[in-house]
Amino acid sequence: MAGALASASATLCFSSQNPIKTLHFSTKTHSFYFPKPKVSAFGWNSVRPISPLHGFSYNCFSTISANTTHYEFSDESSEVELRLQLGGQDVPSAKDIFVDVDGTSLTVNVRQAGSFITLIETDSLFEKIKPAETIWYIDDDRLVINLKKQDPELKWPDIVESWESLSAGFMQLLTGTSIYIVGDSTEINQKVARELAVALGYTPLDTKELLETFTKQTVDSWVLAEGSDSVAEAESAILESLSSHVRAVVATLGGSHGAAGRADKWRHLYSGFTVWLSQTEAIDEDSAKEEATRPVQDGGLGYSNADVAVKLQGWDADHAKSVAQASLSALKQLILSDKKLPGIALHV
Repeated sequence: MAGALASASATLCFSSQNPIKTLHFSTKTHSFYFPKPKVSAFGWNSVRPISPLHGFSYNCFSTISANTTHYEFSDESSEVELRLQLGGQDVPSAKDIFVDVDGTSLTVNVRQAGSFITLIETDSLFEKIKPAETIWYIDDDRLVINLKKQDPELKWPDIVESWESLSAGFMQLLTGTSIYIVGDSTEINQKVARELAVALGYTPLDTKELLETFTKQTVDSWVLAEGSDSVAEAESAILESLSSHVRAVVATLGGSHGAAGRADKWRHLYSGFTVWLSQTEAIDEDSAKEEATRPVQDGGLGYSNADVAVKLQGWDADHAKSVAQASLSALKQLILSDKKLPGIALHV
């Protein structure tokens, strides 16, 4: 289903003492957005190590379209400032500029020669703002927009949430806490973990590789020789050793022989943040959310102990970075909901 956007906005203009600049306060009154998610991410409300019973969901892909790349961005502590190049010799007047803002979205349209040009449009600002406190004005040939942050302590690397901005801005939230990637597919866990490690500057660790290095045999041959329980027990011992590490992204074993799939093997996974990567046939975000919480309600999979869940519609190794981005987005919202969580994980 194609995304649909319907909105209405009101703009109040106030003249400042500087006759060249006019300040504008924009307020958003209605907004309806219906995306078709390819990846759905969920952050659990509960605190580790209690199994989560409820979750919240949100879009995890950022989109930005702009007819101009000429913009400047700065973070001024309690607010961020965006300067857009209006271009051309005829700078439009304030009545021809339409700034539409919501909690996490921004659209700027300019009317020229009877038609509208979109200067910038995104539904994924780096973090939430206070739309009613938005101020904008024209400064020479530039449109200046000041957005008030809901969280003044959070440093914004850029105006939008993207792979680059998440990678640059996430370290201020993690404070060294490690990340564990769990799920049924060892391959998916490995590839996404590597992307995350590179982006964060963390050490990439892989329990499959560690097990095979120490035992001088493949995990598959080990399962055939000694059974799944033996492999899960050995991986649990590896996880115990890794639990004292910081600044690492750990890819865990998938399948029935993986420790993370067993609820009684999670003790050492609580030393960091856990991301559950799960393939799904859900057709929309609501059904993906229901599917993610079902094992919790049924008292099933150990994966349901994870801090966040990322549901995948199919898998392609070329899209590992997109899944990693969804994981960071989900973790960011979780940590911002309780900034004490990284410290709790480090002391488990």
